[in-house]
Amino acid sequence: MAEANLGSRIEGIRQLGSVVRAMTGIAGARARMALGQIAAVDSFAETLRAAWQQVTATLPEDDDAPAMRPALIVFCAEQGFVGAFSERVLDTLGDIAEVDVFLIGSRGATIALQRGITPIGSTALPSRSASLPKFADQVLGRVYAANPLRAVDVVYPNWHDNQVVVIRRVLSPIKADKGSAPHPPPPLTNLAPAKLLVSLGRDLVHADLTRAALHAFVAENEARMLAMSNASRQIDEELAALEAIARRDRQEAITAEIIEISSGARSSKEQDPAHLAARTRGR
Repeated sequence: MAEANLGSRIEGIRQLGSVVRAMTGIAGARARMALGQIAAVDSFAETLRAAWQQVTATLPEDDDAPAMRPALIVFCAEQGFVGAFSERVLDTLGDIAEVDVFLIGSRGATIALQRGITPIGSTALPSRSASLPKFADQVLGRVYAANPLRAVDVVYPNWHDNQVVVIRRVLSPIKADKGSAPHPPPPLTNLAPAKLLVSLGRDLVHADLTRAALHAFVAENEARMLAMSNASRQIDEELAALEAIARRDRQEAITAEIIEISSGARSSKEQDPAHLAARTRGR
């Protein structure tokens, strides 16, 4: 490999390593921020669920099933460099012939189309976790646009033990807890119980979808960190190999130059008249 080409290759790999490290840092910062937000959303959702359970206990049971095709909200990857992230999510869907699929994640939507999955809608996942609550509200608006009574499940990736674990949860209809634990006294309310139940249910569905979006956000960034870590290790190995070649080439060049200088000095000395005369007298 020519010295100029080798130097350019080494410089290019160093720049690539800088880009990879920057991407790793960005993904790590995003994942840490979203992890902190998940705890807050968990607490909020559980408070809403407890309130919904209390109000439900004051109303007669309603077993009417939704009168429309169910919907399935699926979180896939928004960007690349995450390995088989989206494929793992899509592999878990099973038979979706009777389900309306709503896909989240631009890269995942492309892979889904390649698999013959035609969603009723798709959208990009925001790049900031702070935007996810508003994003969840927009997604629910689109999914429930045809009928707010439809059953909706969500499929999202969760990051656990350095790998993606796909989770499927029911968003609606919300199921009441029919356990044996005694119900607390009915709460004091300013709204009619049925109206309050609808309001709490909407908020709870929104909180659950926001939580799913945060987990998907964390999982994608963790998967990108892992992929970038592997890429960085390969870059370091290739850079070390190229630098070793460069050192060997420089050493060979220095050795060749020393030999050339030594040969030139010997040749000049042999052609010096005084040296030739001395050799002649020696004979």
